[in-house]
Amino acid sequence: MIEIVKYPQQEQWQLYARRAAEVDETLRGNVARIIDDVAARGDKALIEMTERFDGCRIDSLKVSEAEIDEACVQVGEDLRSAIKTAAANIEKFHAAELPAEVSVEVMPGINCRQKAVPISRVGLYIPGGNSPLFSTVLMLAIPARLAGCKEVVLCTPPRRDGTIHPAILYAAREAGITSIFKVGGAQAVAAMAIGTESISPVFKIFGPGNRYVTEAKVQVSTRGVAIDMPAGPSEVMVVADSSANALFVASDFLSQAEHGADSQSILLTTDERLAMAVADNIDMLLARLPKGELARQSLSHSHIIVLHDDEEMMQFANYYAPEHLIINHAQAERLAMMVENAGSVFLGAYSPESVGDYASGTNHTLPTSGYARCYSGVNIDSFMKKITFQRLTRDGLASIAPTVTVMARNEGLVAHSLAVEVRINEQ
Repeated sequence: MIEIVKYPQQEQWQLYARRAAEVDETLRGNVARIIDDVAARGDKALIEMTERFDGCRIDSLKVSEAEIDEACVQVGEDLRSAIKTAAANIEKFHAAELPAEVSVEVMPGINCRQKAVPISRVGLYIPGGNSPLFSTVLMLAIPARLAGCKEVVLCTPPRRDGTIHPAILYAAREAGITSIFKVGGAQAVAAMAIGTESISPVFKIFGPGNRYVTEAKVQVSTRGVAIDMPAGPSEVMVVADSSANALFVASDFLSQAEHGADSQSILLTTDERLAMAVADNIDMLLARLPKGELARQSLSHSHIIVLHDDEEMMQFANYYAPEHLIINHAQAERLAMMVENAGSVFLGAYSPESVGDYASGTNHTLPTSGYARCYSGVNIDSFMKKITFQRLTRDGLASIAPTVTVMARNEGLVAHSLAVEVRINEQ
């Protein structure tokens, strides 16, 4: 049975908010060597690593149109329909996020504007191992297209027969992606960051992955390439009261636990009976999971925590800063007003986290490991940068000249002051 912790003191909270272990120096060094090898040998290094790490020999990194055509035929009609529905919802929500241009006359004769422009070249990493994440293709490719990114590169590891999972290629075509490459792991991140003979370098890299992928993203971010966010194992926190259905809560627990052995699930409740009932339901549902062993490993470092009241639960939730926060509570909207740190929030008994993972429309690429304290999940802004403009008339410059010249000279930057003064003194 999963551990139930009753009424821990605040000084003990850190024990139950721990995530997976930090990256060790061996992993760090291995990733650095992979990046350096890709930088030195390009496609040749990628092909050799694909054989070594993925167990397949490929002649070409790029997925051909014929391969995409063949894969799309293999996708069943029910999955095609599901992908289309999810894509429509994701597009509708993210289109609503598109920013409007800002234009303000801050003083007479001084107009300031801000305009959002797309990042011209972006790279998407899509895991393909035990769980080929075709849903992540939609979550990343659709906002990239809506933002107006001119070039979108997608990398995903091949299967042992050298093919890509058909649903990944179908989702890519549905989202309008054509530059798809059979390469995974840290080497894929290196290729998108540095560029090879086949893969164009990009300016920003998105997408989840294992520890090697995550560490590679961190390392290339020091080489002039942006990344979406630091990432770690997936996690969910459920805040529930006595009104919650224990079976619902247990299913939410396990939907996260099956992601991997290092995933984490936490229940916060004020009801000891619910805590026991959820634990019993978890044991019952585990037997129905094909990935039950993975879930069991995840549950070994997951917790059910009983706290005194709603305020303490929300205080702990903000301390933990979960990737996914489910508020299954009779007063979910009231508790939602207390949320400060979370990637995405699911309100009420009928809002499971799995809906946000696939099809509600919000993005599922979210900050983990406590980074929700300072990072947002992926959104339209993630694929854009904002540029400011200003235009001053002569009278506008004259009105602000004393402010600028006094500030510039007091900072010891005389040339800054002169750039204003020569204009004001012009005959």
